[in-house]
Amino acid sequence: MKFNITVIPGDGIGPEVTEQAKKALEAISEVYDHTFVYEEVLMGACAIDKTGNPLPEATLTSCKKSDAILFGAIGDPKYDNDPTAKVRPEQGLLKLRKELGLFCNVRPVKAFDALLSHSPLKEERIKGTDITIYRELTGGIYFGIKELSDDGKIAFDGCSYTVEEIERMGHLAFKAAQNRKKRLTLVDKANVLETSRLWRKTITNLATQYPDVTVDTMFVDNAAMQLILNPKQFDVILTENLFGDILSDEASVIGGSIGLLASASVGTDNALFEPIHGSFPQAKGKDIANPLASILSAAMLLKHLELHKEAAVIERAVQKSLELGITTQDINSENHFTTSKVGDFVVDYIHNQEDSNINFVNVHMGQSTII
Repeated sequence: MKFNITVIPGDGIGPEVTEQAKKALEAISEVYDHTFVYEEVLMGACAIDKTGNPLPEATLTSCKKSDAILFGAIGDPKYDNDPTAKVRPEQGLLKLRKELGLFCNVRPVKAFDALLSHSPLKEERIKGTDITIYRELTGGIYFGIKELSDDGKIAFDGCSYTVEEIERMGHLAFKAAQNRKKRLTLVDKANVLETSRLWRKTITNLATQYPDVTVDTMFVDNAAMQLILNPKQFDVILTENLFGDILSDEASVIGGSIGLLASASVGTDNALFEPIHGSFPQAKGKDIANPLASILSAAMLLKHLELHKEAAVIERAVQKSLELGITTQDINSENHFTTSKVGDFVVDYIHNQEDSNINFVNVHMGQSTII
């Protein structure tokens, strides 16, 4: 099968980790007889530097006509450290989400057995954690009315949601729960916020269409605590934009490395896949960044294209790299591998799915082609 993929490497370590994800996709195309046609475009600080626009029109056009978007990261210290900057890299991503209608952010959070000791939380508390967070992405307080009084002493941020916005999120989350452990937790603040009461009412009504899914509700402050005390209780978490932003970042510490967390932002017609780690400019060009989150984002991209068997192979390759210690220095500080070598291992696994233990031995003997 043939698919058109828009690639946005972005800033910082974005191009390096995205290259490894592309390598994995190319290996998949060779083994499973698919064709991925890539168009590389600009967004973020690099786009501002070259065009003055964080989201050039050519980038938006490419994204709209593609089957999926593979994205690296945006951000640069010269903008991050300048609060007076009128044009900022993140404006490009926010506009892209809005223009493409990417209303749903999906973020898997999994505690890999090989990394339990890397988490700041107790192993017995996090072992077996496997959560997917569904965060509404184009509504709420981020996109509401913003006002500042003339004297600069009163600020206002408006938060609004419609039943339609909530229902389209709910359907996606319920369907995901049906394919998992059939549990959905709605996180809100319905004891205080009118928007949360609308979320609760709408999802409660929608639940009648999914009788096989058990639904419970939890206030956001309690959910934040429960993610640390007992994350295994959660399966699918559904929540609004601001709460989802905070909770998904909190949940990122469970797995032991932010370099393992992939995400998808999906809409009715388009979908974008990215690691959550940001541009990490301090590591730019050093070949030390962890590419596994970007590679797992490529696996999510394949699932979106209904290539589930191929996605599972990439996920197994990542699992094997962790088991064998073929990882970057953020995970394996004593005997680490470079960004590109980790990517090479994933490619090697895809091509030789039964032989990677042998290749691991060869790596340490300096005999493997991936060294």
